[in-house]
Formats: sequence, structure tokens, C-alpha cells
Amino acid sequence: MNTVEIIKRKRDGGKLTKDEIKFLIDGYLNGSVADYQITSFLMAVYFRGMDDEETLNLTELMLQSGDIIDLSHIKGVKVDKHSTGGVGDKTSLILAPQLAALGVYVPMISGRGLGHTGGTLDKLESIPGFRINMDEYEYKRTLENIGCVMIGQTDRLAPADKKFYALRDVTATVDSLPLITSSILSKKLAEGAEALVFDVKMGSGANMQDEDESRKLAERLVSVSKKFGKKAVAVLTDMKEPLGYKIGNWLEVEECLEVMNGKKVDDLLKVNNVLAGAMLFLAGKAKDVREGENIAAQALEDGLVYKKFLDMTSAHDGDAEYVKDYKNLKRPVFSRKIFSDADGFVHKLDAFGFGMASVMLGAGRKKADDKVRSLPGIILNKKCGDPVVKGELICELFADEEKKLDDAVPYVEKAVTTGAEKKSGKKLIIDIIY
Repeated sequence: MNTVEIIKRKRDGGKLTKDEIKFLIDGYLNGSVADYQITSFLMAVYFRGMDDEETLNLTELMLQSGDIIDLSHIKGVKVDKHSTGGVGDKTSLILAPQLAALGVYVPMISGRGLGHTGGTLDKLESIPGFRINMDEYEYKRTLENIGCVMIGQTDRLAPADKKFYALRDVTATVDSLPLITSSILSKKLAEGAEALVFDVKMGSGANMQDEDESRKLAERLVSVSKKFGKKAVAVLTDMKEPLGYKIGNWLEVEECLEVMNGKKVDDLLKVNNVLAGAMLFLAGKAKDVREGENIAAQALEDGLVYKKFLDMTSAHDGDAEYVKDYKNLKRPVFSRKIFSDADGFVHKLDAFGFGMASVMLGAGRKKADDKVRSLPGIILNKKCGDPVVKGELICELFADEEKKLDDAVPYVEKAVTTGAEKKSGKKLIIDIIY
């Protein structure tokens, strides 16, 4: 086979065989296919797409490029959740200990930030010492002992996807339906979960911003999961404005700790508990998602989720004392406040703009080898629909360099819109697909 001919066929809208896709993946892993050739392939897929059969083949080959973990020795349904990416989207940090506290095993392999969206691993690593790399024995032992485990991809789990993932982030090929599907499922199928819940974001802050494409992605994730013998549910959730009030790596951990200790953050709690409800439903611990949501909400009232998070942190060699000290606010040296320029109501807090601002502040990556910072980020003082008066604080930005604030402020100023009339509220949970 010829690499150039395969790329050319996809560039021209042709369908690739399983053997052709395998040739590219194997070649990339053994070094006979170069980064720039895979970049061309990714761009061809971005523009030309893949049909259901190609997507299934790509997913299977990504999965088979490494090990598949067997968790059958752990009695009980193993359920995981994956988000397609959003701004302020921090639910994984609550869900894993929440479900573990309710007796559901959560094996979670997470990713780093993609484009303007944050990554769970970057957030976890804002906890000093938190180790996101474990071998298979440690992974299984931690899951069995704690009930949840949150790691990154190892070199042995879907290694082809790991390399593709890094390239997509810096080549503007993130928001591609077949690439997202194969990336998500190759990791999730490798981790040993028996049931999967997908949080598919819709709106400007999502990785896939077109709402029709987001729905197609949700349907395809559920469909492909079932073809691999997994139970699956997809929840379509709004991502036009950031989720919660805090954006950034440690800031998002901090907000989750606040929620685990009783703080009411309405939009974050709603999305989190619906996702938890879907996980409980698939685990057979609730008759439907609504009952599961109610069970999940109650679990956050008794402090067990926070304790489970501390147990998980210690199991990952993280500094639990640092976590316990979350009320002693940890902030960078430099900050900048953004104020309302008029009386009225907040009409828009564009999630994409806030996501790009957080990247400029140092909380995300502009290129694959960028080092993200733990403390930079944004704290919102208002949400869409809230009343404001001229001169009132909208949000505050934090960075470890003054110049980064200068770079971020234009994105935030463009993202914030106010008006004289109050607009109707948004619908956080758009649909649930079984």
C-alpha cells in the first residue's frame, strides 16, 4: 500500500478499507508514516468525514493498537462517563467519587485539554503529587480498593489514539465526528468499563459547535458502543456559557470541592447529577435517569463524596492536605477585573471566548508541548440572566504574568454581552439518547 494514495483517496472523498486504515495506524506507530502525513490524513477526514463502517473500523483499530484491560474479577458493573469537552466542565471530578460512594465502580481514563476546552488530567495534576500514570496492576488495585480511579492513557492503552490526540489539538482537527468517536471509544473500551455515559456538549464552548453534528455524534457514540457490547446513554448538554463559576485547573478543582462540601452551584449540580443518574441507571441502581438523579443529589449531602475524593487523591499519591486547605484561596500574583459598562442583564457569556481567554492566561495549550499552569484562570461573578448595574464586577482573571492578562482581556470583553431586557433561561439538559 502507498501512504500518499490512501491520503489522496480520503482527500477526494473516497472510502477507506479497514486494511488501509490499519496500514496508516501501524505505519505511524512504527515510524514509517510521518507526523506530517498523519496530519494530512486528519485534515482529509475533517473535511471529508467517514461513514459508519469506516468509523467503526477506525475505533476498533485504535483499540487494538494496545492492551485491553479485563476487570471481570471486580464484582459489580463498571461504569464510566466521558465529556466531549467544554469550558468549566468539571463534572468528572465529582462524578467519580460520587458514584464510588454509591457502590458503583468507576474506571476513568481521561484526557488533557483540547483547543479552548479544559482537560481532566490537567485539573487533577493541579493537586501536588497527583499521579495520573499507573500500570495495570495499580489501576486495578486502586479501582478495587477505592471504587474509582482516574488516569491518563498509558503507552499500552490505545497508543495510536494517544499520538493522534496530540496532533489533533494543534492542527485544527479536533471537531471531527469520526475522529472524536474513535478517540473517545478506543480509550473507553480499553479501560474495562461495561457501560458508558456520554456528555455531549452543544454550543459555542463545545469542541463540536454545530448542534446537528453534536446530535449525530451522540447517536454515533451510543450506536458504536452497543456494537462493542456496551450499554450506553448520551446526554446532550448546553455549553453556550461556561459551566459553574470557575474556569482553570485548580480553580475547577476548588469549585468541585466546594460543591462536595455543600455549596449550591445550580448549573453544575444539575448537569452533574443527571449524568450521575444515567450512570446509576446503567449500573442497575436506579429504575431510570430521573430516579438516579435524585439518588445522586442526596449523596452529595452527607460528606461521603468529599471523603471519597480525598481517598482517591491519596491513592494517586496526591497531597490530600493541600486539597483539605482549599478554603485558603490559592491565586497567582496578577489579576484583572472586568466590570459591566451598563445597567441591565447579562445576555451572553460566550463559552468559546472564555475558553480562549483561559488558554491565554496559561490554563491551556496553544501547542502540544506547552506546559499548562495550575493556578491561572477566571472566576465569574455573574451568569446569563443575572441583573447587573454599571460598574459591577462581571468576572476576574488570574495569571502569573501581566502580559497574559493583556492577551486574555480582549477575548473576555468580546464574550460578555449585556442588555436592557432580561432574556429567558437556557435549557441545560437538551436531550437524552438511549
